[in-house]
Amino acid sequence: MSIAEFEDNFRHKGLRRRLIDELRMKGIRDERVLIAFDKVPRHLFMDSGFVEFAYQDKAFPIAAGQTISQPYTVAFMTELLSLKQWDKVLEVGTGSGYQAAILSELGAKVYTIERQQELFLSCRHLLNRLGYNPQFFLGDGYEGKPTYAPYDKIIVTAGAPEIPRLLVEQLAVGGRMVIPVGPINNQVMTSIDKVSSTEVAVCEHGNFVFVPMLKGVNGR
Repeated sequence: MSIAEFEDNFRHKGLRRRLIDELRMKGIRDERVLIAFDKVPRHLFMDSGFVEFAYQDKAFPIAAGQTISQPYTVAFMTELLSLKQWDKVLEVGTGSGYQAAILSELGAKVYTIERQQELFLSCRHLLNRLGYNPQFFLGDGYEGKPTYAPYDKIIVTAGAPEIPRLLVEQLAVGGRMVIPVGPINNQVMTSIDKVSSTEVAVCEHGNFVFVPMLKGVNGR
């Protein structure tokens, strides 16, 4: 991107405020989350053909057959994580990089995995240009990143057919994972709280639709 393409003008900021009002009306209550949305310029994470629609509460296509999630979905998952300052967070599915930026604005120490090399490279460049510095990894999200475990929080941004066992193992006792679970085109947003090394508490939070969580690495 050129310097001009990084523009975040008064119009963009005004549209973000309207989006935040919409998110608040839809039930997002955590002011820290809403402030983070106000700071992150979503239009910079989207293909130029969709920039005019960046602050609509809708998902849009990005590279590698993936999507940038609907803002409400990002806000809902972020609020559900109950983040605290300096939480160590594993994000499975970097995608556009927008969720990682939101997590970073909330003071999390972010470790993010992407299986699509095209997205891994573009997101690393974009987030670094914007001043965000998560730890980036090209890899299989089902395997997590055990080298840096345990994590206080884990967020999965693709629909998994079941709760990945290896990710639960990498969650700290007292930690929480948020993940959409279910078949293609119909997942249930699920929180998993790790009560002890052998016990978890699972809670469901409504239906959502995500791209499927896939195994392996594409483009390595």
